[in-house]
Amino acid sequence: MTPTIISFELNGRETHVMVMPLTPLQRVLREQLGFMATKTGCRQGGCGSCTVHVDGEPMASCLMPIEDVAGRKVTTLEGITPATGLHPLQEAFFQNFATQCGYCTPGMIMTAKALLDRNPHPDRQAIIEALSGNICRCTGYEPIIQAVEIAADRMDGQGG
Repeated sequence: MTPTIISFELNGRETHVMVMPLTPLQRVLREQLGFMATKTGCRQGGCGSCTVHVDGEPMASCLMPIEDVAGRKVTTLEGITPATGLHPLQEAFFQNFATQCGYCTPGMIMTAKALLDRNPHPDRQAIIEALSGNICRCTGYEPIIQAVEIAADRMDGQGG
């Protein structure tokens, strides 16, 4: 196989990477581009720790070949974090003790952000359903659900 150059927008910046075909987006983000918030979990799309947005939709980056993002917009947790301070979801997770080991947190936040972008005022069941593809082994989910509810109230449809 021959390496190829893939161009896409990453966190608002045009990005070009030389990669081997079928390299997972998650691997390119972490190993080549240094975006470490995108975690390496199950590598099978079942845990949600590698969730990023592709054209605004949450995706398991461990399953997405880098070729699939050519010409598209990719956003990682680093891309939603303001230059100073935290995104309202990050603040709510921190203040509500919704992180323990923190491994699932980037994927949870990216999934929750996609939900709040689509539905600024989700009910509890909508939050639970949205987060159902993200696994957490530490918090028991209740603080995470509450953090998303708090962030939704704070953001009040602003998209953060």
